[in-house]
Amino acid sequence: MKYIISVLAFLLSTASFSQSVVNGKMETKIVEKHELGYALQIPLNTKEKKPLMIFLHGSGEKGNDIEKVKIHGPFKYLKTHKLDAYVLAPQCPDNEYWDSEVLYRLILKIQKENNIDDNRIYLTGLSMGGWGAWNLAFAHPEMFAAMVPIAGFVDRVPMIEDCKIATIPIRIFHGLLDDVVNVDYSIAIYKKLKACRADIELTIFDDAGHDSWSRVYDNQAIYDWMFKQKKQ
Repeated sequence: MKYIISVLAFLLSTASFSQSVVNGKMETKIVEKHELGYALQIPLNTKEKKPLMIFLHGSGEKGNDIEKVKIHGPFKYLKTHKLDAYVLAPQCPDNEYWDSEVLYRLILKIQKENNIDDNRIYLTGLSMGGWGAWNLAFAHPEMFAAMVPIAGFVDRVPMIEDCKIATIPIRIFHGLLDDVVNVDYSIAIYKKLKACRADIELTIFDDAGHDSWSRVYDNQAIYDWMFKQKKQ
């Protein structure tokens, strides 16, 4: 009787280790639909190729009212000044953040539909837009001739892949008293890019809080600098 019980226990034990393994393969396609409103300034003379400046706004200008993208930045400047360039300001939808691939597709669309100098495409943004500009530049460094991020958070990936954008001339601006996005982010990425021998400068305004962008975008100097840059 003990022998029969032992054999039965052995058979049950063996069965527990004889599970089958199935190898398989799955193929699927996930389609996402994205929609971006945008404002686009078209220069007076479109017969000649003109530069394109992309401006990414901050979190306060999200939504579906396109006039919001004109509160700060280049479009505010354009209310009283002229820029001989295409100026593109997309609007990030509510409850979303800047998506690099969506922005890239939009830029390709604008390039295709307008007489743009592909060697003179510039990227700038403030706050959330500065964060978006960093991410977009790292996703497609081959596209941009210059970059001006202002008061922007910097993700971990750009911090690691810093030399990926070493050929892009960059001017960073931040307020020392910024209590929304710590100035240390701009200092850290500046040091990393400087080590790559990049053409980069960091300006820290000692008396500025989060709004370190008004004095930058309200000054013709930043536009003059950008428009002199050509993709290498």
